[in-house]
Formats: sequence, structure tokens, C-alpha cells
Amino acid sequence: MVTGLARNPDRARVKHLSIDWIKADLAEMTDPSDWHGVLNSHQLVINCAGALQDGLSDDLAATQERAMLALYAAASKSAIELVVQISARTEGGGQDQPFLATKRNADKALAASGLNHIILRPALVIGRNAHGGTALLRALAAMPVVLPLIHAQSPIETVSVDDVAAIVSAAIAGEFQSGTDIDLAAGEALTLRELVVLHRNWLGLPPARLVPIPTGLAKPVTRAADIAGRLGWRSPLRSTAMAVMSEGVLSRRNARYLPSRPLATVAETLDANPSGVQDLWFARLYLLKPLMISGLALFWMLSGIIPMLSPIAASRHFLPFMPDGMATDLTLTTCLLDIALGAFVLVRPFARSALLGMLGVTFGYLAGGTLIEPSLWLDPLGPFVKILPSILLTFATLAVLEER
Repeated sequence: MVTGLARNPDRARVKHLSIDWIKADLAEMTDPSDWHGVLNSHQLVINCAGALQDGLSDDLAATQERAMLALYAAASKSAIELVVQISARTEGGGQDQPFLATKRNADKALAASGLNHIILRPALVIGRNAHGGTALLRALAAMPVVLPLIHAQSPIETVSVDDVAAIVSAAIAGEFQSGTDIDLAAGEALTLRELVVLHRNWLGLPPARLVPIPTGLAKPVTRAADIAGRLGWRSPLRSTAMAVMSEGVLSRRNARYLPSRPLATVAETLDANPSGVQDLWFARLYLLKPLMISGLALFWMLSGIIPMLSPIAASRHFLPFMPDGMATDLTLTTCLLDIALGAFVLVRPFARSALLGMLGVTFGYLAGGTLIEPSLWLDPLGPFVKILPSILLTFATLAVLEER
């Protein structure tokens, strides 16, 4: 029996029907007692959980360290025969960042726990699907005309997700001794520039000129990504990723896995998974998504702020139907509603509800406005007609909102 832990097991269950899913948040499983019921009747634990940086949706210390220490303590008193830890290279660039520090602390605790264990440290994992750093690779590769890159010459080793899965299976089958700690990487190191060019070719796009971006000029983007992370958005452009990329992603030469069959290179992995039009759409929309969300937020907040600068003038459309005071109150209420929707769409846990609220409020405004003052449909400035593109943008943002 295979059991998976997920914060949203209903979605996971739809994709993987053969797995028994349990609703759990690792950030809340920081005491050994939280694990006893989960570990019952199981013999193996495979930990592939992780997060890049602290934010509204992630607590690194809790998820990657305290929950793991609690897991090891509970596993030592259970029938667990093996723990397979999928970790990361925790030395080098960015080693003091919480992402790698908490991983390193959990690895050390596992090694000292007395449990049978194997630690695997994959390089950049490349597969059919993309998320985080690999999604950013595709997005950069799909940029029109030029390819703006930070740390373009940083070396990066990769490993195929299929090879990672095969080695996890080998670990479960007992092919490694307990305590094995190995790096998983194909036998090549490409620069970030070379990786992006490979992905551009994979997407079927013509060559484009590369434009190196100095690290200093990229800081505003990194700061914006960090702020987005605090609001629950998991951007691969956050400061942790930039710190790691400053040195590159390289395995420890004395700890590399040396299989009898070489691990697949990134070119071989991409060749085995030809791209389709859906991959091109994803790559082109990936960096547009934050612009779509921030654009909607700005539109709605300004639509609420501007009328509040002159509420009496803004309420004149209601005057034929209600007293002055009521018209002003209604105007201020709708303004505050617009501002709230614009603010909440920026917060990841509330984004879907805010987008649906925008659609509901917009259709309500159009219906009410059509009844009160239908002539606005024919107004030369098109106050009603211009709302229609915002509706389409809201639907498009809903369509690309999911991250996994």
C-alpha cells in the first residue's frame, strides 16, 4: 500500500487514484505524536517534500527541519525499515540560505538517528513537466527577440526525473547500503545559457540574441519576487534561487552516483519528451501570469481609489434613483469593494476567490448600470465596453492560476 501526504488530497487523489491520500501539512507535524498514525502499517518512508523560501504558503524551518526530526523520532519507534531522503546539494552558493540550511540540518539528524536511510541529492531535475526553476527555464527560452539572463555562465548539472525515480526504486529494492549519501547528476555541466538555448530549440523557436543582465539590475525583480513569496506566490526568481545560481548547481565529485548505465543528459531527456503546443503556451504565459495578476490588482484598486477622490461627482449617476446621502454611501461602498478585491487577488490563498468576486461584481455593475443608465453603452469613451477586456483577462488569469 502506498500512502501520500498532501495539503490538498482531493486534487492529488484525482490524478493518482491508486494512492491512499492523507490530508496533512508538514509545517504542523512537528511533534513525533503527529506521525504515529501516519506511519502505522508502513515499512518505508520517501521524503521528497520541500520549499524554496519562507512565505505565506511555506515555513521552511517547520517543513524541512522540525517536521523531519519529528518523523525520525516517530520512525525509530515504529516498524519503518528505511527512510529515503531526497535532499539537495547543501554546500556552495546559497548554503547559508534557510532552504539549504534546514535541508542540511535534517540530513545530519537523519544520519545520526540510527535509522536505515539513504540520502539522494539530485541536481536540477528535468522531466516532461516543469515547475519552479525548470518552468523558468522554459519561460526564458520562449522570450521574444532576446533572451535576458542573469548568471548566464553559471554551470548547471541536471538529472532526469525518470532516473531519479529509478534510483529511488533501486534504494527501496536494497541496492544501496544504509547510510549511502550520493549526488545524482548526468555526466555534463552546461551553462545556464546553454540550457536555455536547448529548451528554446525544444520548443521549436528560432534563435534569439542573448542579453546578459548584471546582478545589480536584477535586484528589483528579486525583491518583487520575495514580496510575492511573502504573499504566498512561489516565484523561482526569489533571492534564494539567485544566491544558488550565483555559483551554479554542481555535484560533489567524490559523492556522485556512478551507475553502470549513464544517467540521461538534458538533451536526451528533452528528445525523449517532444514538446507540444501546450508547452509553448505554458512557457509564454509563465512570466505573463504575474503581470496579469498585478495588472488586475492595479485596475481594481485604482477603480476604487479614483472615485473616492471626488465621491459626490462619482455618485451623480445614482441621484435620479436615491437621495444624495444614500448615493454617496453606495459609491463609497462599491469603491471599498473594488479596493478589497484588488488587494486580495495579490494574496495567493485568496486569489481564486478574489477573481471570482471580480467576475461577479463586474457582471453586477454591468447589469445595474444597464438598468440605471443604458446610454453608457454608447458613450464615446466606452466606459462599459472597456470593461469587457477586463472580464476576459480575469477568465484568462483563472485559467492559469494553478501552480501544479
